[in-house]
Amino acid sequence: MYFFLSILSLLDLSYATTTVPQMLVHLISKNKTISYAGCVVQMYIFLTLGITETWIFAAMAYDRYVAICHPLHYGVQMSQTLCLLLAVSSVLCGLICALVYTVFAMNLPYCGPNEINHFFCEIPAVLKLACADTSLNDQVDFILGFILLLIPLSLILASYIRIFTAILKIRSTQGRIKAFSTCASHITVVTMFCIPCMIMYMRPGSETSPDDDKKLALFYNVISAFLNPIIYSLRNKDVKRAFLKLLRMSEDAQ
Repeated sequence: MYFFLSILSLLDLSYATTTVPQMLVHLISKNKTISYAGCVVQMYIFLTLGITETWIFAAMAYDRYVAICHPLHYGVQMSQTLCLLLAVSSVLCGLICALVYTVFAMNLPYCGPNEINHFFCEIPAVLKLACADTSLNDQVDFILGFILLLIPLSLILASYIRIFTAILKIRSTQGRIKAFSTCASHITVVTMFCIPCMIMYMRPGSETSPDDDKKLALFYNVISAFLNPIIYSLRNKDVKRAFLKLLRMSEDAQ
């Protein structure tokens, strides 16, 4: 579990670093520009990290499934080799699929004015600048969105159906609570990240609103990455104890 959590932390850190620094610079600077090459690189890295994260979520769900449903075989089934294989395959999927997204988007003609109504170079915002039919891109986005979002989510859902079935068979209430608490943080994080991504990338470009796109992107790019460490840390008893102590101190101060 901690192997995948470390990868998730690295992805969240890189994910936010790809877009937030430039976003902050543009908020305080009058020169709000980005080069064509910079836009392509930002788009590709952002997509690579995002796609990789969805498959890491699926790997984490499988890890929880084995830990709860087959605890005696956990050390054998979730071997170091398998963990590395899942991590590497997730990264490779991200690299390849992000390349397809980026190539299809940047092969369109852009006649100007090249003003992106967004915080960064995200595909839905960039496609609005194209002076050509983007229906093919919409179809590619939907197909890739289906593969890269719905398939991992289906695997996660299948894992948790088996997990909840196993939890219900546990006789002690304390055992059920303990088993469920190991899954609650993962379910929360997956929901916060994947649902906004599905809305963003699986709807036709004609139905998108720039303001809504900005809010969604801000949520799964910045807020989700900010909340993930907090959500997972609250499972730690020492962190819980310190948090409750801080709440009591604030109440006493009032």
